[in-house]
Amino acid sequence: MTISLFRPFRCNHSTRLRHALAAFCLALTPVMAPAQTVVALGDSLTQGYGLPDGEGFVPVLQAWLRDRGHDATIVNAGVSGDTTAGGLSRVDWALQPDAEALIVNLGGNDMLRGLDPAQTRANLDAILTKADERGLPVLLIGLRAPGNYGPDFQTAFNAIATDLAAKHGAILADDYLGPLVSGNQLDRRLMQDDGIHPNAEGVQRLVAVVGPQVEELLTRVN
Repeated sequence: MTISLFRPFRCNHSTRLRHALAAFCLALTPVMAPAQTVVALGDSLTQGYGLPDGEGFVPVLQAWLRDRGHDATIVNAGVSGDTTAGGLSRVDWALQPDAEALIVNLGGNDMLRGLDPAQTRANLDAILTKADERGLPVLLIGLRAPGNYGPDFQTAFNAIATDLAAKHGAILADDYLGPLVSGNQLDRRLMQDDGIHPNAEGVQRLVAVVGPQVEELLTRVN
């Protein structure tokens, strides 16, 4: 007589119900993309000037991404008042070893100070070159110069982001504050009292527009 040490498993109704409930719960659980670290190099528009914690560009963007299933950490490397020269001087420090992508949002202070667009271009070109050397995908965020700086300045400045994005194969958002424009000027209802920085509602609108481009950036992470 042969005695079997193993008895066939019979799935009773209770076991089948538990398995079905477990499968159902798994189906409802959001599938998160692999964790990714993105450095946001910028000035006060990135840093969150004048806004409470949690309402600046970086935390709002990170929350927007996570709501859409991305386990992304956005590192706030924004410094109020920074120029492209300042960004270039600290980009090596900002790009820590775990950085996997870069957002560049610089140039506003160069424009406000009337700095030579050729120098702004050279600084941004150098920043993107450093990202290229690291193999990092880049989202380059540009700004549009107003006409009061003169047509030559306006033309030269407005071409910077478009040209450099094409040169380096970066994703381009060429008019960051464009979603806040009503008529020919920034909508005061979406701006802080200084008329330069977006308020909390303005940030929400900006993130809704640039967010899909950041999603595209995440798809380029190796």
